Amino acid sequence: MRKSTNKKSYLDLLKERKTDSRVYFHHQSVGLELAETLEDKGHKSLYMKLAKDYDAQALLELAKDVAMRSNVQNKGAYFMKLLPSVRKTKKQ
Repeated sequence: MRKSTNKKSYLDLLKERKTDSRVYFHHQSVGLELAETLEDKGHKSLYMKLAKDYDAQALLELAKDVAMRSNVQNKGAYFMKLLPSVRKTKKQ
């Protein structure tokens, strides 16, 4: 019986750890902020990749502009449509 309670508490611990965010780089933080702003948490990894390739400040400005528009139903799709207007950062 004792093993099952330890196992259950271990599973609970894993569930708690899963909900915690582990952000190690700036582009990850920007990507998560984009996902929250656009109400599109299902595509967090896409926004992290965009934050790595594009100017973070320009992406955040565009996302806030899209979020302020009340007539947009799918903010993530509209953001992606406007994305080509944002300048990419130079690779080093």
